[in-house]
Amino acid sequence: MSVQVKYRIGKSIAFQGLTILLSVLCVVPLIFILVYIIKAGVTKINWNFLTNLPKPVGETGGGIKNALLGSVEVIALSTIIAVPVGILCGIYLSEYKQSKLAYWTRLSVDILQGVPSIVIGIIAYFWIVKPMGHFSAISGSIALAIMMLPIVVRSTEETLLLLPDSLREAGYALGMPFHRVVLKVIIPCGFSGILSGVMLSVARITGETAPLLFTAFGNPYLSFDIGQPMQTLPLIIFNYATSPYNDWHDLAWGASCILLLWVLLLNILTKVISAKWKVQL
Repeated sequence: MSVQVKYRIGKSIAFQGLTILLSVLCVVPLIFILVYIIKAGVTKINWNFLTNLPKPVGETGGGIKNALLGSVEVIALSTIIAVPVGILCGIYLSEYKQSKLAYWTRLSVDILQGVPSIVIGIIAYFWIVKPMGHFSAISGSIALAIMMLPIVVRSTEETLLLLPDSLREAGYALGMPFHRVVLKVIIPCGFSGILSGVMLSVARITGETAPLLFTAFGNPYLSFDIGQPMQTLPLIIFNYATSPYNDWHDLAWGASCILLLWVLLLNILTKVISAKWKVQL
């Protein structure tokens, strides 16, 4: 073997080792965070923790029932608001990608994706909370829906752009109108990517705190009224972690563990769904 060949093989091995090392360095912080939060929070989780309401200051115990149910309700409302709009916008961008409106819409979506969450919270406060005269769960849901929109739009567009034009042409050749081609051919074939984008957007907003501080604000009681303030997991973690009470710190660790496991579950479901329907792409 010549010296030049040995040099090239050695350089290739060195570069491969460097990429492996950098990959490990990216994973190590995540592992430390997961281990630390699970270790600190899993011991605080029990049935009473999940089913009881928070106790007043000075009383031990209490739980996060209101925050759990509030998070589910706020995220569900956000999904109902953002998903239809995002999917329809993604369909338009993929079908009319050369139009001027599509260009400016795509640019706006990209800019919106980079807007800090606290800015979206301030905007929702001035647009919704101040005219209503009080904080509410619906204002928090709208703020989170705005954050979901770019992810849903871009995932839908990118997924549909991967589909071959022959699918659309076959539908038109059979005499199907545009809306039936989209509903019966395009969306089913791109179902995996669209659903993955929806799941990722939900995981993205699950841990957001800043927009909810300006909108939902929090509620120490159990409430299902979307027109009134509502407690969520990020808010209860923020309030408890910044308090001077050790009991509340324990509750914050438990709530953090629940939130972390929730986000992990959503990401795992996204991977499973993508793998299951990957053939449709």
